[in-house]
Formats: sequence, structure tokens, C-alpha cells
Amino acid sequence: MESGCNGVHLLVDFRKFKKLTAEIINASRAIKLDKEYLRRLDPSFESSYQYLFHAGFRALRLYRISHALYVSGFKFLAYLIYHINRILYTVDIHPAALLEPGVVIDHGAGLVIGSTAVVGSGTVLYHGVTLGAKYITKGKRHPTVGRNVIIGAGAKVLGPVYIGDNAKIGANSVVISDVPKDATAVGIPARIVFKNNTENANPHLSHSAIHKDGEGSDGLCFRNENNLEEVLM
Repeated sequence: MESGCNGVHLLVDFRKFKKLTAEIINASRAIKLDKEYLRRLDPSFESSYQYLFHAGFRALRLYRISHALYVSGFKFLAYLIYHINRILYTVDIHPAALLEPGVVIDHGAGLVIGSTAVVGSGTVLYHGVTLGAKYITKGKRHPTVGRNVIIGAGAKVLGPVYIGDNAKIGANSVVISDVPKDATAVGIPARIVFKNNTENANPHLSHSAIHKDGEGSDGLCFRNENNLEEVLM
């Protein structure tokens, strides 16, 4: 009887390690894309050595490892790395959260992402952003953020709301309802001020349009003071 139980345990452990191997491979691929998107979307990025000192990227890398451990059943180790991440970089990303490859965490300090949150690729999260819950409840209670979203510093997105692709959330805004794709939301509580970022787009606000030499970014906040979108970030 004991040998039968031991065989079952060995089989379970083998499956967990097999799952972990696959998840570590996925995490490695995700980290590679994270690096590519960081270089593309962070205008201050100048050289590959900056990966060593970029707190947001390093915190994201630790999250990738903790998430791989968590979904593979090694939850103690996942929470250990999660705790180390909080101490080293003041970044709190629950290992159960789902961040697609190619997310950019700029600065990182004070970032909080809850366990049922989802963040799409190409999204930029600035310091102090919270993807949290409105109520203490089980099940889905954190936001789902689409792809290529910009969430400004200090913004709070609360509850199981959906932030559409290419949306922008202004700094220090508090979002408690859905934001459609291509929209810009600001304020407390946040309200929609632009419904189509493509039509209202200012080329100087596009991360991909910012040149490393600074061309196209001079006088950003002074070129048009009446344009609210100029000062969102």
C-alpha cells in the first residue's frame, strides 16, 4: 500500500516539475519580449547595460519567475520570490496575476497588481499604479487591461473593470468603470475625455514616436497648454 502511495507522489512530483520546466521556458520567452518592448517604449533607454539597473524590468523578471513557480504548484517558492520583489523594488505583483509578454514597468516603485488582474502586451505602467479590488470578495475582482495601454503615475484602477486596447489613463486618476478601446480617461472618478485616441493622437505622446536623440519631444508640455492630453502623463 505504501509503495503505491509513493508511486502516486512521485508521479505528481514529476508532473509538477514537467509543468515547471514548460513555464520557465515560457517565462524566458516573455522576458525576452519584455526587454524588446522596454527598449522600444522607454525613451530614456540608451544601452543594453541599463537592463542591469532598470528597477521596473528587474521587478518584472522576478514576477515572471514567481508566476512560473505559482502555476506549477510551487507556491511557497513563488511567494518567497514575490516577497523579495517587494523588498528590493517596492513592487507588489501577485504571482497569480497574468501579465502578457511585452509589458513595460517604468520606475516601478509603488506598483501594485492584484491576483486576478490581467495586463496585455505593449502596456506601460508607471510608478504608483494600482490594479486593485473594490470589495473583499472571491473570484474575479481585479482589472483586465488590454494591449498598448498607458496608465499614468499614481493611477488606481479598481474592481473587475476592462480597459480597452490603446486606452490612456491619466496620472492619479481613479478608474471604477470600463474604459473603451482608444479612449482617454482622467479624473476622480475617471471620465472619458477622448473617445478615439487615433483621431486625437498627438505624435509627441506616442512612445514609439519618441526618438532617442530627443527629436520631436522638445517643449512637449508647452507646445499646446490647452490640450489636456499634453499633460496627462
